[in-house]
Order: sequence, then structure tokens, then C-alpha cells
Amino acid sequence: MILGFWLDQPVWLMFTLLAGLFLTFCALLSLLTALPWTREGTRRLATGIVPPYIGVVAVLLALLTGFVANDAWERQRQANRVLQAERSHALAVYDLSIASAPDMSSLRTSLFAYLEAVVKEEWPSMAATGASAPSAGQALGRLLQAAADPRTAAEAGEATHAALLEAVMQLRSARSERLALSAARSDESKWLTLLVLAGLTLTAIALVHCERPYAQATTLFLFSAAVVTTLGVIALHERPFDGPLALSPEPIRLARAAMEAGGR
Repeated sequence: MILGFWLDQPVWLMFTLLAGLFLTFCALLSLLTALPWTREGTRRLATGIVPPYIGVVAVLLALLTGFVANDAWERQRQANRVLQAERSHALAVYDLSIASAPDMSSLRTSLFAYLEAVVKEEWPSMAATGASAPSAGQALGRLLQAAADPRTAAEAGEATHAALLEAVMQLRSARSERLALSAARSDESKWLTLLVLAGLTLTAIALVHCERPYAQATTLFLFSAAVVTTLGVIALHERPFDGPLALSPEPIRLARAAMEAGGR
């Protein structure tokens, strides 16, 4: 829930909230090592801790960060592949309807209606709630009915009919995959683990440098800046259809425009 609220913010506010969290934690660590009633206890805890100890927790943080980043980028790449596949299958349906002998204007009308519903209704619905648009599903159903019409096989031939039906089914499959990616919610546990490991690494840095306040402040700031930048960039790719870097339906819109203009 908290992760969803954070990801719903503009880019500048996402980075601001994350930076505020880390700066607050760094200030708390600095106060614990500087205030008279906590300084002695903190220094006793830090006695004997060698600087290389920081790397123990930092390695775990780096490994998990790499895993989360790879997961986010792979989801973004997969969403882009699905979008291009949906466009390609729509163009294939159009090309087959033009190349076949019988008049398939009704099938093309259903195809145009489906693409229009995807761009104008389903994409905003995915961005808002991750759900599909009923109008797009109905238009796709009409397209499938037109492609499966037995008269198409009799007039255009079995090979053309099979290819047309396969293209429509591939279009349907691409849409289903796109909706599945849109409906998938981010796993908050991995982000919570990242923040915990980052906090433990900051704590280790503060303990190692507790005798040198200026060095402590510098190292805490540099590490926090690096983590905020890294986690912020990963978060930008976490949700491919409704995040700050959401994919646009422009390829589908352009494909539809080209079909209507007779450019394909």
C-alpha cells in the first residue's frame, strides 16, 4: 500500500520522499553518536568494529538491488515486446484481409473498432486501475467471430482462413499478456527488504565513523545519495503501464492510422 502510494507520485516527489527518508535516518544516526546521553553507549557498541565490516551488509544490499533492478527492467522490456507484438498481429490481420479474395470490410471495421477501444479506453483504464476495458473485449470478440466465419474459409480458401484466424488469436494472446502485466502488483516485501538493508548499512557506516563526526556525515551523505539515485531509477521502471515511464499506445494508434489511410 505504501509502495503503491510512493509509485503514484510524480518523479520529483518520488525522489524527494526517498531522500527525505534517508536524510531523516542519517540525522538520527548522527544524533545518537553526538548527544551526550547516547554518545557513550554508541561508542561502546562501535568499539572493535573494523571498517571492512561495512562491506558485509553492503554486499547483501548490492545483490538484492541487482535482483530488483533486473526484475523491473525485464518487466519493462516484456511490456514493450507485448506492445510491439500486438501491433504486428493487428497489421497481419489487416494485410490478410486485404490480400484475400472475398470482401472483408466488416472484419476490418471490427479491427479498427478494437484498436480504437484499446487506445482511447483500455489504455487509460490500465493506467488508472490496471483493468481492461469492456468495449475492447467486445470489439475483439466481434473480430474473432468475423475471422472464424466458415464462409471465409469457403471463399478465401483454407490456408488464408487458417492464417487469418491464427493472426487474430495471436492478437488476442498479446492483449491478454498485456493485461496480465498491467494487473500485476509490485512486491512490497522486496522493497521493504531493500530499505532495511540500506538502513543496516547506514548504521554500520555510522558506527565505524562514530569518533569522526565530519567523516561520518560525509560517508552517510554519499551512501544515501547513491542509494536514493539507484532505488529511484529502479522505481521508475517498476510499473510499465502506469508508472512515470509508462509505455504509450502510440504504436497501436499509428498502426491504425496507417491502415485507415491504406498505407499498409
